[in-house]
Amino acid sequence: MTIDIRADDLSDPATQALAAVHLAGMHAGSPAESVHALDLDGLRDPSVTPWSAWIRGEIAGIGALKELDARRGELKSFRTAETHLGRGVARALLRHVIAAAADRGMTSLWLETGSDEAFLPARRLYASEGFVECGPFEGYAADPLSTFMSRTV
Repeated sequence: MTIDIRADDLSDPATQALAAVHLAGMHAGSPAESVHALDLDGLRDPSVTPWSAWIRGEIAGIGALKELDARRGELKSFRTAETHLGRGVARALLRHVIAAAADRGMTSLWLETGSDEAFLPARRLYASEGFVECGPFEGYAADPLSTFMSRTV
């Protein structure tokens, strides 16, 4: 199985739909003040580069890199389509974004994810790729529903 990862301009309805599922899922599981997911306008910001993953022509996942500054990036909007869970899509996207950050000369990556049981698979994935827990960064506030992680690139 080949996972095709490409930069995405968010014009494809399939990509838009998966981004909407991601945002709705974040709002369904957390109070509004604890949701830090980007909507389509946020993903289209010039500081954000979104990617999509495709398997046999079907959307399999999305992920984005937000440039915090020339040396630091933040992972945003990582989501695997339900039909593609367990196929390595999230890991492939994560490795792709880490490589893109390195190509851009970034030296560190940061992320905010949920701290409850539903986000355990995500936290395990990030940890397995070298991310470690840290404190809030770049305007985030401490929140019992958030876990902050970072890694060097």
